[in-house]
Amino acid sequence: MIEFHYATIQDKPWIDQLLQNSGARGCEYTFTNLFAWSDLYQLQVAEVEGCLTCFMTGVIGPCYLYPVGGDSRSAVLALREDAAQRGEPFRLACLSSQRREELEGWFPGCFDFQEDRPGFDYLYDIQRLATLAGKKLHGKRNHINKFVSEHPEWSVEPITPDNLTECLDMNRRWHQENAQEDDSATFEEDGVALKKCMAHYPQMGLDGLLLRSEGKVLAFTLGERMGESDTYDVHFEKAFAQVPGAYPLINREFARWVQQHYPQVRYLNREDDMGVEGLRQAKKSYYPDLLLEKYSAILQKELI
Repeated sequence: MIEFHYATIQDKPWIDQLLQNSGARGCEYTFTNLFAWSDLYQLQVAEVEGCLTCFMTGVIGPCYLYPVGGDSRSAVLALREDAAQRGEPFRLACLSSQRREELEGWFPGCFDFQEDRPGFDYLYDIQRLATLAGKKLHGKRNHINKFVSEHPEWSVEPITPDNLTECLDMNRRWHQENAQEDDSATFEEDGVALKKCMAHYPQMGLDGLLLRSEGKVLAFTLGERMGESDTYDVHFEKAFAQVPGAYPLINREFARWVQQHYPQVRYLNREDDMGVEGLRQAKKSYYPDLLLEKYSAILQKELI
């Protein structure tokens, strides 16, 4: 069997290298998510035929992340053999529409494809989020104006080791305030994932921005550019809901920060909604420019 293992910070260089020119836009294809969410999804990584893949537990059961970065066809065949040795059905997860067509072209009629709507990523034109122009987003501008009027001395600053503990404290209070409304495993794991990233913040290579007023951190966000693609992944965003305008303001300011530091970026990937209705409506309220479709592939007949 293939020797999969849970990712450690020492795995970051080779994982980043394989993803560098893979063209993958899905939020699963970042070291941060493979590392931070490994406990919830039992994610274990491996390099197979020059590709990054992982063995994990998804909504469809034990499955493999669709391999990217190398010889994907050979990697699929190797993963099929690994599944047989494990005595598991062969399932692939997180296929984009392009990867779905690729797999069907190699092995016509061998897979049953299932749409994974909760896993669709929401992508937004960065210029639109940086300006919030247009009638559709006038509500966001109004919320920001309210915040600015109530907090005229507000400021933003990059997250560094010097202010990292303030973000951790804000995150702790955020979780305490929202725990009664959301007692799901995903909510708890979100806190675990964030702490894991912050514990290794200097080594993770993440960008971060915090929003401050009267000396207190009211919101922060963390993200990273996805290889050499035109897409930037926003991994975490926290703000106090009882502070009107904090969410749209940190969203807008981070879009402007990314635009300034990564002029090649066209889209912000604000990741999926996990099927959570409140999260789905929040992401829809910014009117995504692209919904990155994802599919699962389940083997129906032996590979040709």
